Amino acid sequence: ACISHSKSLSDEENLKLFGKCNNPNGHGHNYKARLLIFLLFSLQIDPVSGMVINLTDLKEYMQEAIMEPLDHKNLDKDVPYFAEVVSTTENVAVFIWENLKKLLPMGTLYKVKVYETDQNIVVYKGEETISE
Repeated sequence: ACISHSKSLSDEENLKLFGKCNNPNGHGHNYKARLLIFLLFSLQIDPVSGMVINLTDLKEYMQEAIMEPLDHKNLDKDVPYFAEVVSTTENVAVFIWENLKKLLPMGTLYKVKVYETDQNIVVYKGEETISE
């Protein structure tokens, strides 16, 4: 669930900024995340497997970085990161990026794409965020 309510704003300012998503008591979202792993040619391809990253390892990284901390959670109550950070789709993308970046080999993560709805999609590429 995401709340989209900032403690640093008044109730009126929260309503104006977040609209129907503003609710200090929470509301639910089912996010879809698509992760693009950018495999640079400068990274060494394992001659035995023919891969830069073992797909089994990649699944484990995604489990640890995304599923364990976020799946079936109230973001604002169950995920410490969102105690002080407003749980917008943009910030969910940043959270996923930061968690994956710690686990993946340097330079392999290209972008994180989070779908809140079919019309509300956020793409995060490090320091730049792009809404689609």
